[in-house]
Amino acid sequence: MLRIRSLAKRYHGPRSRTVLAGVDFDLAAGEYVAVMGESGIGKSTLLNLIAGLDRPDAGSIELEGRELGALDDDALTELRRARMGFVFQAFHVLPYLSVAENVALPLVLLGERATPRDERVAAMLGAVGLEDRAASRPSELSGGELQRVAIARALVHRPALVLADEPTGNLDPDSAAQVLALLRDAVKRHRSAAILVTHSRAAAASADRIYTLTAGGLVAGDTRGAA
Repeated sequence: MLRIRSLAKRYHGPRSRTVLAGVDFDLAAGEYVAVMGESGIGKSTLLNLIAGLDRPDAGSIELEGRELGALDDDALTELRRARMGFVFQAFHVLPYLSVAENVALPLVLLGERATPRDERVAAMLGAVGLEDRAASRPSELSGGELQRVAIARALVHRPALVLADEPTGNLDPDSAAQVLALLRDAVKRHRSAAILVTHSRAAAASADRIYTLTAGGLVAGDTRGAA
């Protein structure tokens, strides 16, 4: 589903430096992996390249057989909108929209009709345990609830790939464990593939496999109980 070969990225300028080099990686539908590594090693840069938000200096990224380097900015935007879901540390929910309206945003952008849209939003809120918070505003929710909103929004349009960048960084341990369990369960249920970038060994343990990003590329580590 995702195929990366010889990926490299270098930041140019007075203090130019290579951030990524020689990254090779394959990810199948339904697989949930974690990427760990030292601060500044390029984990977020890797996600930005996979999302098409940045362009590599070398190498290739294919998502469902489409080479991202061959797509222009408009096509990349459309690909992100239709085939990717994102979960961030800072939640990025819109404060002036209700929980249901935040979750519905990907479907609105894809032009989904109101009735099927509302049905999918309700089902997704039920899956993350927020069906009774549909009309609430983000300011009324806890951090753990906000991250569950973000997970519901990331998965409501059934993306091929979910990218999660430190999604538990602002949560207490109990909330973090609940959010990770929900993320894993939702990814598996919808047969999405997911990449979790984290500094937390406890968070990484929720994944099927843990990779470590080094100056020489991605190194495969522990294999967890894939389901």
